[in-house]
Formats: sequence, structure tokens, C-alpha cells
Amino acid sequence: MEEMAGLPYANTIHETLGIRALETTPDRVVMEMDVGPRVHQPMGLLHGGASAVIAESAASIGAYMNCRPGEFAVGVDLNITHLRSMRTGVLRATAEPVRKGRTVHVWSIELVDQDGVMISVARCTLAVRKFENTEQQ
Repeated sequence: MEEMAGLPYANTIHETLGIRALETTPDRVVMEMDVGPRVHQPMGLLHGGASAVIAESAASIGAYMNCRPGEFAVGVDLNITHLRSMRTGVLRATAEPVRKGRTVHVWSIELVDQDGVMISVARCTLAVRKFENTEQQ
């Protein structure tokens, strides 16, 4: 895969963790990641940082899809609450906007396992910025 929602995929954390985009629209982003040893902490459980990566990634892609030409979105705050542990399976993150402002977006993200059991809930705030040169667009 070269791109995810029009953004680079190769040599990114998405590729490293095996994160896949299933749905990317301006009002909903759904991503999945296999849970196993690659994303475990030392006790053999899903690492909270891996959950945070997929949560912020889903929100960031959604916010980016709402940016005007010449703009991009960057996460400035991420709050995630882990409700259950997970050892193996598929983690699915679904992000939906709470507010899509001109300079700030807030997205809510639910992370569930392959059976639909809630694993974590998150909220991500993103700042909308302008590209400084046209080579980055």
C-alpha cells in the first residue's frame, strides 16, 4: 500500500504497526490493527501506546479530509481511557467528529475488539495548519 486516504503509508507508523483503513470519509474514519506480540507490552497485553496511535491516526485522517486545500491537521491533545485489556485479535478504531472548526477539530474515537467489546475510548483535539511551501501539499 502506497497511500492511505491520499496520505503516504510506506515507511510510516501505520505501516510499522500494520494499521489498515477500512473507511475514510469526512465524517467517519474506521481503521483496524491486528493485536499480537508486535504491539504487546511486557505482560503480553496490548500496549496503550499502540491504542493511542490508532486512535490519533483515525482522528487525524478524518480532520485532514475536512481541511481546505493547502491545510493539514496535527494532533495537539489526546486523551485515552483503557477500559479492558486485550491479548490477541483485531482492534478497530472508529473516529467521528465532535466539532469541525476552522482552526480546531475535536474527534471522538471508540476502540473495540473483533467481537465489538469496548477496549478504549478516546478524544483527540487537532489544530488546522497551513503548509509552508507547496512541495508539502
